[in-house]
Amino acid sequence: MGWSKPYRPQSKDILQKIHSAKAYFQQKWPDVSAPIPRPDRIRPSNIWTRAVYYEGLMELYKIDPKAADMKYMLDWANFHQWNLRDGIKTRNADNQACGQIYLDLFDFQADSLRILPIKANVDLMVNSTKVDDWSWVDCLQMSMPVFTRLGVRFSDNRYFEKMYDLYAFTKYKHGGSGLFDQNASLWWRDKDFVSPYKEPNGENCYWSRGNGWVFAALVRTLELMPKNAPHRAEYEQDFVALANALLPLQRKDGFWNVSLKDPAHFGGPEATGTSLFVYGMSWGVRNKLLPKKKFDQAILAGWDALSTCVHPNGFLGNVQGTGKEPKDSQPVSYTHVPDFEDFGTGCFLLAGVELIKYLK
Repeated sequence: MGWSKPYRPQSKDILQKIHSAKAYFQQKWPDVSAPIPRPDRIRPSNIWTRAVYYEGLMELYKIDPKAADMKYMLDWANFHQWNLRDGIKTRNADNQACGQIYLDLFDFQADSLRILPIKANVDLMVNSTKVDDWSWVDCLQMSMPVFTRLGVRFSDNRYFEKMYDLYAFTKYKHGGSGLFDQNASLWWRDKDFVSPYKEPNGENCYWSRGNGWVFAALVRTLELMPKNAPHRAEYEQDFVALANALLPLQRKDGFWNVSLKDPAHFGGPEATGTSLFVYGMSWGVRNKLLPKKKFDQAILAGWDALSTCVHPNGFLGNVQGTGKEPKDSQPVSYTHVPDFEDFGTGCFLLAGVELIKYLK
């Protein structure tokens, strides 16, 4: 690490930054029903990238409710009829991410239409024996919070048990011995990166945002599941281990590298992994899983770094676009527009909102 003592921000300044980033995105995408055109194919607006934006917007709404933001969420969910891309039979975690917002919106108005498609979808998985669906670690963030919300809302441990079966297969079995490197307490993104795969400097490849997805998945699971829920202790243990592994890897400028252990491999600032780490560490200290004395300066340095990514008009720079490893969607820069802007902004909102709670 080795950064100088970071500035301790005011909550109002954080709120201004995240509202600015939020507003930029919503002004660019005023039509929530508009599909997302990309060179390869057009995607519907309930895919995972947009769902992550809404995750951040939902958390912002909870601490600073704006009627326009609720309308933006409801219009989106209503347009999609509270359904998933590819329908209720999909087992793809990326398609399930939208269910996190549907289930949170259900809390504001308990209308069964809001919950039926996502519940039917997850019930099909709960009632099957297949457990190898989450073959890349992004899946954990997209899907675990959905299982958690259903387990809580229906007081039904079957959701927690199935979630653990899927998680344990990812952790211990995918790619041969699992995607969790127990020696480093870091996660490989998928089987393609399990050792002996190496980065240019000879280190294992631990992708920043991949580890960020795991960190966020554990936060969004632990913050809702009951204290006596099955397997909670293992999730807490994995969360603490990951936090402690990430801490010494933070750069002097407050960011984390896209390749956590190879600073020369596309070594510029990057906002999404850093956002997710600030989010997780802030939550961990606030919930007394991590010691404040150890993590406080890292959290503040991370936010200091993220603050430099926000343009005066709210555009968020230094966002690595979609992909699975450090070289994807490069070059990342302050002015580069990523292929999808939504999920990067969502990660940034999650970090800012959690930091506001932390500072209080």
